[in-house]
Amino acid sequence: MRVISGSRKGTPLKSLPGTNTRPTSDKVKESVFNKIGPYFDGGIVVELFGGSGSIAIEALSRGMEQAVIFEKNSKACAIIKANVEKCRLGDQIHIERKDARQAVTILQQKSVKIDLLFVDPPYAEETYYDVILDLVQQGLLAEEATIVCEHEKRVVLPERYEMYQQKSSAVYGSTAITIYEKRG
Repeated sequence: MRVISGSRKGTPLKSLPGTNTRPTSDKVKESVFNKIGPYFDGGIVVELFGGSGSIAIEALSRGMEQAVIFEKNSKACAIIKANVEKCRLGDQIHIERKDARQAVTILQQKSVKIDLLFVDPPYAEETYYDVILDLVQQGLLAEEATIVCEHEKRVVLPERYEMYQQKSSAVYGSTAITIYEKRG
């Protein structure tokens, strides 16, 4: 696993060994960023279920300014911290060792407006997608925000989260990516 493009291109990233986390493959990551970017002119990325932090790091490498990563597993947080340090992005990434369900409260306290939201919960925990609706309803997404969900291909996500409607969906092996953007 590595940073695909941008200022940190080619930097190898660590991931937690075992099955506790499921890192987004380089192929899937590259495809996602080609659809939503591929490069950015500032903004804030929020990665729920950070795992290795590779999505937030990729977004910063491609031009986002700040990132907030939520990850409750302490060992995964240590991996994220090591990856952040290796990429010299410590002043741009804030790691919250908290459950993603606490994201609304924490982001409200920080007055964060999300430009890119990446949601990739454990495949067996489909109820975590409800956090998206909570974030939308609390007005925590910026006007032109994009929501990216990584999920098992058999999982059917809703057509919309209020004013955010599915823009595209693609399958990569057993993984699916669904992208939402604001409509009307």
